[in-house]
Amino acid sequence: MSNDAIVILRDDHKQVRALFREFQKSSTTTARKGAIVTKVIELLTVHTYIENEVMYPQVRIMLPELEADILESYEEHHVADLLVTELSTMEPGDERFEAKTTVLIENVTHHMDEEEQDWFPKVREGLGRNRLQELGEALLAAKKAAPHKPSQPSALKKTIDAVIA
Repeated sequence: MSNDAIVILRDDHKQVRALFREFQKSSTTTARKGAIVTKVIELLTVHTYIENEVMYPQVRIMLPELEADILESYEEHHVADLLVTELSTMEPGDERFEAKTTVLIENVTHHMDEEEQDWFPKVREGLGRNRLQELGEALLAAKKAAPHKPSQPSALKKTIDAVIA
């Protein structure tokens, strides 16, 4: 796998999209939907955390012209975090489980589409290959320390400081 930050983030998006597609299949059982949502919660918790703690702050410093995009992304993550937190307390048979997951899918898909079609190209052009490799290394290190559940604490701050220093 490439250590390019954008490649790493796109790979996360691919994994999440695959789970979303499986969830939406009519043949997917309730039990399987529960397992899918558990995995989605884990992937999104890690992904949003590394973007919020590494990618967005660093890009904000290096490419201040992208500030509005970054602030919008923080807000989109906030909405996803709320849905993920609520879903983490639900059972697959709960009345609003599928509806809440559908809203999560819609919101996260919109966010990923915006990043991939608009934001990533701007970041790639503005930062270049070497800086994206450095950011990728920081993302990979952050993934190791990132929480996997919405309320799980992390050692991420120390990891980020060590990698970026």
